Amino acid sequence: MSGTDVLYEITDGVGCITLNRPDKFNCISTGLMDGVDAAMDAFEADDNVRVVLLTGAGKTFCTGADLDEVMAARQDRPALAKFISHIHSMLRRFEASPLPVVVAVNGLALAGGIEIMMACDVAFAGRDKAKIGDQHAQYGLIPGGGGTQRLPRLVGLRRALDLMFTNRWLDAGEAETWGLVNYVVDDDDLAEESLAYCRNLAQKSRAGLAAMKQWSRQGLEGTLDAGLTMEEDLVIDGLLGPDVEEGLAAFQARRAPNFS
Repeated sequence: MSGTDVLYEITDGVGCITLNRPDKFNCISTGLMDGVDAAMDAFEADDNVRVVLLTGAGKTFCTGADLDEVMAARQDRPALAKFISHIHSMLRRFEASPLPVVVAVNGLALAGGIEIMMACDVAFAGRDKAKIGDQHAQYGLIPGGGGTQRLPRLVGLRRALDLMFTNRWLDAGEAETWGLVNYVVDDDDLAEESLAYCRNLAQKSRAGLAAMKQWSRQGLEGTLDAGLTMEEDLVIDGLLGPDVEEGLAAFQARRAPNFS
């Protein structure tokens, strides 16, 4: 399955999305966002898909919004607002999806690229080629894809402001230390390692993964007491569900569970 700006396919329960504008450094265009939306529609409608893997074609993950499209839209405020709103809705969809979204950063992840990365649930990065940062201040721009909100929540206010103010690039190791990246792997192994991780998740309960993701993200928006109360109320329904029945039966039989 493919579109002009995005390629997507399903393999072993993993929905794979490739940003496919290598000649434009995989910059975010309306066509690219439409392609991501189509991929997520297909994956969420397919019960066999348990996890999403996102990466970029060529030597770059994503270097931000397509400035040609942004500059053209500056002459039309409603068009500009529509473009920015579409970026936000795409990234919120990654966060709200019942499917875990794993990102493999295979090169530069700058400006809108880091904003995409931060909206995903788990991040891999190539040890030498991945460079992660925010470029907006370099050109008098302001982050428009959630950068001012997600970055402080992930790395703390001082680090976030430093990264935005200076527009410097983090290597994969520093990004891991900051908590922006979960796994740093050799560049040549990035595709294989991230896909193997996703294949492992694809063997697990789709309902269980969705609940962990939803409750964790929702809990961060409130107090600890409110989150614990939510978990206590919701976990009963989970324990009575068919996936738990299969999981416990597999445990007792000393076999791998087969979640439908």
